[in-house]
Amino acid sequence: MIERITNYLSTFDFDRLLTMLAYDAHQPLLFNTGLFLVLFAGFLVIYHVLRNRTRLRMLFVIAFSLYFYYKSSAGYCFILLGVCVSDYVIGRLLFAAKSGFWRRALVALNVVVNVGMLVYFKYFNLLLETISNFGIARFDALDIILPAGISFFTFRSISYIVDIYRGELEPARNFIDYCFFLTFFPPLLAGPVVRAKDMLPQIYARPRATREMTGRGLMLVMAGLVKKVIIADYISGNFVDRIFDNPTLYSGVECLTGAVGFTLQLYCDFSGYSDMAIGIALLLGYEFADNFRAPFKAQNPSEFWRRWHISLSTWLRDYIYIPLGGNRKGAARTYLNNFLTMLIGGLWHGASWLYVLWGAYHGMLLAVHKFCRTHLPRLPENVRGTWPVRLANMSVTFVLVVIGFVFFRARSLETVGEIYTQIFTAFHPEIFMQFVGSYSLIVAAIAAGFVMHMTPRSWTGGVTRAYVAMPLVMQAFLLAAVLFFIIQSRSAELVPFVYLQY
Repeated sequence: MIERITNYLSTFDFDRLLTMLAYDAHQPLLFNTGLFLVLFAGFLVIYHVLRNRTRLRMLFVIAFSLYFYYKSSAGYCFILLGVCVSDYVIGRLLFAAKSGFWRRALVALNVVVNVGMLVYFKYFNLLLETISNFGIARFDALDIILPAGISFFTFRSISYIVDIYRGELEPARNFIDYCFFLTFFPPLLAGPVVRAKDMLPQIYARPRATREMTGRGLMLVMAGLVKKVIIADYISGNFVDRIFDNPTLYSGVECLTGAVGFTLQLYCDFSGYSDMAIGIALLLGYEFADNFRAPFKAQNPSEFWRRWHISLSTWLRDYIYIPLGGNRKGAARTYLNNFLTMLIGGLWHGASWLYVLWGAYHGMLLAVHKFCRTHLPRLPENVRGTWPVRLANMSVTFVLVVIGFVFFRARSLETVGEIYTQIFTAFHPEIFMQFVGSYSLIVAAIAAGFVMHMTPRSWTGGVTRAYVAMPLVMQAFLLAAVLFFIIQSRSAELVPFVYLQY
């Protein structure tokens, strides 16, 4: 036996293993990779072994989280550690400070540090390009690599300090607790935007995953993988990318379907990541709130943002909209605050003026909706609640959302113009059935995505409860079956999550 092991070790390619474990810009460690599944399985074993060694287990999770971040952003993991140190020190100083001036100065310092990082890594080249385009001066783009998830952990950092300033949160008891919070790997790269006041109490409680939490977590992981790999990746690679790369080659029917397809792709991709992040956290004993709540069922733009990327929309509300004055300074100021908040939300998404236009578009929708609710007569309650009216409201809201997401996906205003030109001048409805026949799998994937989205929560909750009640052997069998199906169905090339660029 010993001889067999020795022979195996002598032939094992350790260099290849080290190469696989090292940072590779083209092979990040993502939830939908085989490497992550293998590493996470080993992680869970050690995590369980250390269940009675609380501090050691926390250090182990921090180490794994930093490695997880290293695999996506290399040496930028030291920036994440630096933010941990900065936040912890500022938080302790802020809590101890009595002077209003010094308290405000410490909050400003935290905001300047975090926003400064975003400006440099994310927006500096955009600023240089804009200056060059206006002819003020000529600048060449700098070779700046965007650290993955920087927008997410900087927002978590800002909310931590602001909540201490507002008296809503006491600073973390020690550096390890705070480092655990900020580096915790499930929401690290693409959210949700978990706040310290929601997670620190769970850290202090030293939670353990119950059987029920484990079952729910596995269901969310499986659902997230299906959304991402089976629906989002297939729609993207086989249809949406082709439409947006050259819209003039396609009819208006195809361009409109491409816009609808991207809307669904983005939802399945991002909500799939959120499902997996929340599910993995549940496997470790931590509860996160839903980040999506069937957004395409929304009856109006305001409701859409209460259902879409909930952790971001509530963050923008609490730390941008309310400080701007919210709805406390009159109707005109309320409309302006809505507009400015969404403008900032659009800019947060990326270094492109198209994201700003997308944010401005949604800010306008929110302002118009609030104006209409205030100044136009409303239908009677018994009419508003009927299914024809609800379906009409839902359809109009969805169309408005799709219109906006064209700006989100396109890489130039020219592409936006071409998409809408084809829709309004070359629609050709007579080819619709031919289109369905030619793109039957695409249509089926889009339909499957909408079915998953529209399924009532009571139904999905029932399926989850049934899975939780199954024997462990059956749970493992179903998990293996889903993973096998996903591995067989996924595209040859790894498709990163859309929101990793934010």
